[in-house]
Amino acid sequence: MALTIAARAEAVPPSGIRRFFDIAASMDDVISLGIGEPDFVTPEPVMEAARESLARGKTGYTSNAGLLELRELIVDMLRLRYGLSYAPDNVLVTVGVSEALQLAMLALLDPGDEILIPEPCFVSYGPAASFAGAKVVHVPTAAATNFEVTAEDIAQRITPRTKMLFLSYPSNPTGAVLRPETLDEIASLVCAHDLWVLSDEIYDRLIYGEARAAGHACVAAAEGMQERTVLLNGFSKAYAMTGWRLGYACAMEPAYTAMYKVHQYMVMSAPTIAQYGAIAALTDCDEHVEAMRQAYDRRRRLIVDGLRSAGLPTFEPGGAFYCFPDIRSTGMSSESFAQALIREEKVAAVPGSAFGPSGDGFLRCSYATAYGKIQEAVRRIDSFVTRRRSS
Repeated sequence: MALTIAARAEAVPPSGIRRFFDIAASMDDVISLGIGEPDFVTPEPVMEAARESLARGKTGYTSNAGLLELRELIVDMLRLRYGLSYAPDNVLVTVGVSEALQLAMLALLDPGDEILIPEPCFVSYGPAASFAGAKVVHVPTAAATNFEVTAEDIAQRITPRTKMLFLSYPSNPTGAVLRPETLDEIASLVCAHDLWVLSDEIYDRLIYGEARAAGHACVAAAEGMQERTVLLNGFSKAYAMTGWRLGYACAMEPAYTAMYKVHQYMVMSAPTIAQYGAIAALTDCDEHVEAMRQAYDRRRRLIVDGLRSAGLPTFEPGGAFYCFPDIRSTGMSSESFAQALIREEKVAAVPGSAFGPSGDGFLRCSYATAYGKIQEAVRRIDSFVTRRRSS
């Protein structure tokens, strides 16, 4: 008998992001606008708390759900920030948001169920649903509406098999945000159709400009949504803790118990040292988060203005640390543009097509890198675009 690979693994394509990281790693003098990772070092209070936990010998497993003190702090934070009423037993600490995402998919979706996922979207969302046996139905969004999904967009794609709506705002890759009034309309729709909602809000602390004035639209806080929403968040982005691999999921029953069961068998518990660090993040790092947010905002203005000056229309990203310039005026596809840009100018960015059909003709550029490097990257992109248009 020939050895074979499971169909679920064969059917999922490799990440469209990782390929460009690998190319960049093989070249000298590359400026990477590709990786969605803060260039800041984790705040000192977090590192000190981790060191202290090691000194105290706190190196064993925690409870499956995570340290009670950490879950209590998450509950308090969500109550103060969004008016949510969770108990510590509604909070599950996970190995990054990635694990929380997969847990929710496995716990709530059966083979053949349909999940609606607005796109462009982060590359792992669709595959996670596919691994759970669900059918992914993409909901296109467009630059003309600032890549914000609407209730009308969603309603057109609901069928009797639809079980879940996935939301992720602020958005990776576009930087789009969800306005509170749009969320209210979506909430009414999903309540009427009795859908689960899975909401990845990892960038909720990184919001800028007019969107910051309006405030982050937390999905679980909308009317009628907490009981049907699994809220995902974590420490990687706002706290510059990507390598600590710590996230969390908040859910009411019966979703919580189902996710908890899968988590028990999948990983036992999230990293202990990281959990002690996260306690310090929630108690001692608000000033650090704000300083990083302001730095990102300054970089945001630099890269958006620079790309526009280079002749690449770029809508105003309201959150996260990505912009999504339109490169269609060059006559190139996203893939060919990104390939030529890294080869000719040594600037790495990710083709928008890696994030779904609506991303073709765009490029994801991360501004989570040093201000001076962004200045030079913009100069190189300008030179590249000018040369292409004159040839």
